[in-house]
Amino acid sequence: MQAPLKIGICGLGTVGGGSLRLLRDNADEIARRAGTALRVVHVATRRPEAAEIDPAIRLDRDPFTVAANPEVQVVVETMGGFDPAFKLVAEALKSGKHVVTANKALIAERGNELFATAAGSGAVLAYESSVAGGIPIIKALREGLAANRIEWLAGIINGTGNFIISEMAAGGRRFEDVLAQAQSLGYAEADPSFDVDGIDAAHKLAIMASIAFGIPLRFADIHTEGIRALTPEDLAYAAELGYRVKHLGIARRGGPVVEKGVDGVGHGVELRVHPTLVSENWLLSRVSGVDNAVVVKGHAVGTTMYQGPGAGADATASAVVADLIDIARQQRAGATQPMLPPLHYHHVGPNKLGETAAAEVPLVAMEDIESACYLRIPALDRMGVMAKITRVLEQHAISIEAVIQKEAQGGAVPIVLLTHAAAEGRINAALAELGKLAEVVDSIGRIRVAPFADGT
Repeated sequence: MQAPLKIGICGLGTVGGGSLRLLRDNADEIARRAGTALRVVHVATRRPEAAEIDPAIRLDRDPFTVAANPEVQVVVETMGGFDPAFKLVAEALKSGKHVVTANKALIAERGNELFATAAGSGAVLAYESSVAGGIPIIKALREGLAANRIEWLAGIINGTGNFIISEMAAGGRRFEDVLAQAQSLGYAEADPSFDVDGIDAAHKLAIMASIAFGIPLRFADIHTEGIRALTPEDLAYAAELGYRVKHLGIARRGGPVVEKGVDGVGHGVELRVHPTLVSENWLLSRVSGVDNAVVVKGHAVGTTMYQGPGAGADATASAVVADLIDIARQQRAGATQPMLPPLHYHHVGPNKLGETAAAEVPLVAMEDIESACYLRIPALDRMGVMAKITRVLEQHAISIEAVIQKEAQGGAVPIVLLTHAAAEGRINAALAELGKLAEVVDSIGRIRVAPFADGT
């Protein structure tokens, strides 16, 4: 067996600590699979005095000492955030050290720069653990489905949001009450905005879409909505219509797009995160609690689904160590190969990489995306109200598939509609006009329907 792969870990919190334990507790099996031992030689943590690690491992507060250590071959970044994580990763890559990171925000928002740096030095930047915890979705997209033209992917990729929606649906409880429970259980942070406002899911969607469609990371362009506006009534009405509500990240090859200043028409990509009605017949609708799940449609293989824990020390550490094993195997084979090409890389010589331009695929504007919609319209219980509502929808070429009209509640009645597919721009114009009707007494609820029939 060849010399061990020497690793430095920056950050000894949930993920870093879990990775260190896994490398220690399963060392023999990991070495067998990697073909060499994986040895942690240096750790940086803000509280070295509290760290319980092998005394043979060098311990520091400053993560940059790990990146500068000539003995370290791979830097594992599990600190999170942008600063100093970006500088640390960039410096490690520039010096030719490989990097494994669980930092989804860093990859989604600064990854294009970091991949270019990795290409320039022939280093590997690996990040399986940045999306969906222990689910090997990056490897599935990059390797298992490599022969396929990916048509679309859709995922429940934030466990906190999925837990909140699941509990709201099961108990008829309000968002605020379930959020407080999630915080008490440790599923949600004191400031839950990254989870409940869709930012975390958008980070992960940007990463998956980059692999699936060979495009640069486009986090800033993703249409992102959270779950704060959902009500238990919405979830109950959706169930009456044969659906369940899930907070999905959706990436899909869309319709024709005409770009400004570009001759001709190309096909774009939809990137969006929002609450979504999912048919109760689709397996994705049954994923509850803090689990994550991703469904991918490939042109050859068809539809495949990946489900499991999306966070936690052991699940995320499993993905971190899987990347380390990949790097060890590559070194044994004498090759250095990036784990993912949002910038398309090619070999230009032994252990050297060149860079070509990423595919500049345009994004479909949200107003041009077509989807069926669930609408909940709180209106006065008067004659002719339904006629006024349908007239507005007809004027915007929106047809109705189903209607639920409940008993009046305090003088108002919730009118629930399920529309046929229509362009987002038309839906928005109709909602603005409906909101001006004297008979509509409160804000209108809108949830888009998943653009897949039972996942196909």
